[in-house]
Amino acid sequence: MDKLTLIATTAFGLEAVAKMELLDLGYEDLIVENGRIKFTATEKDIPRVNIWLRTADRVLLLMGEFKALSFEELFDKTKELPWDDWIPEDGNFVVEGKSVKSRLYSISDCQRIVEKAVVEKLKTKYNVEWFKKTGPKYRIEVSLLKDIATLTIDTSGEGLHKRGYRDRAGDAPIKETLAAGMILLSYWNKDRLLFDPFCGSGTIPIEAAMIGKNIAPGLDRSFAAEEWPRIKEEYWKEARREALKAIDHDVRLNILACDIDKRSILRARDNAANLGLEDDITFFVKDMRDVDLEDDYGVVITNPPYGERLGEREEVHQLYRDLGKKLRNLKTWSLYLITSEERFEELYGKKADKRRKLYNGRIKVDYYQYFGPRPPKVQKEG
Repeated sequence: MDKLTLIATTAFGLEAVAKMELLDLGYEDLIVENGRIKFTATEKDIPRVNIWLRTADRVLLLMGEFKALSFEELFDKTKELPWDDWIPEDGNFVVEGKSVKSRLYSISDCQRIVEKAVVEKLKTKYNVEWFKKTGPKYRIEVSLLKDIATLTIDTSGEGLHKRGYRDRAGDAPIKETLAAGMILLSYWNKDRLLFDPFCGSGTIPIEAAMIGKNIAPGLDRSFAAEEWPRIKEEYWKEARREALKAIDHDVRLNILACDIDKRSILRARDNAANLGLEDDITFFVKDMRDVDLEDDYGVVITNPPYGERLGEREEVHQLYRDLGKKLRNLKTWSLYLITSEERFEELYGKKADKRRKLYNGRIKVDYYQYFGPRPPKVQKEG
């Protein structure tokens, strides 16, 4: 089977986590850049990585990469690429673009040139003058960075954060990919208690439950490349069979999640039920200050309110102070939290063991990590 190059795109700050995921899936020869990881694969891997990657935004098929200092150069080198190997005669292809620090800065012109080059290439194979574009979708992107043009086709379709379980979301839901990244960057595992005191519509606890039970995040959704004639239907069936077989149905999880808003908890329960996880997560309506917790090596992973609106700021500051009072007394607990509040450590009352820059949508946040002690090893009987 022919080798090809795929690109897993990520939000800034999650590249290392996506790389770890790809290594765990058995891929090597990884090249990590800002917001993307390139790797060598085959057609069979397109279904597999789309179904399994938790922290990637999309999986792109790399068609070509070259220097382009003129529109003529962009046209000629684009036309040389094997578009006719992938796009059928009725393929519904569109071209999107972006340009950063490049001589060819007009995005609309770059899109037009690339589309014209693709059409000319397809004409040589299909011997037609006009393409109906009634078939499967192919989202082509021309991305120019410092005069290097990267041409890709999106295999994912909708972003990979859309797992399919979140019918109902709250006012400011965290992306599933970021929630998964927070969990994978923590020391939580399926044998430890996890608590989200600001759970909203349940994204963090649900992603944790999926990780704990080894449920592939893309198992219940479709992808753009499923419609492509080039990729055999059997490859998709095989990838889904592999994912179904990998689920750990026997693991018993201890995940608690609360929110002060009753509607959010109802949404969270519905979202968990869509994946059959209602028995793995205990959702309840409560102010975090009133939750009784035992000092038993629990892990808090959460996305609290940020106080972005001026009137809410002091209320949120008090919330952070109260969170600090509560958790600092639990000596064996660990805390992992994102917020845009730059004074968080001061308000919480303790400097974090580690901080990491991430993005929650377009909001720049810090990921504060407070490491508790490791739980004692449980002696196995017999």
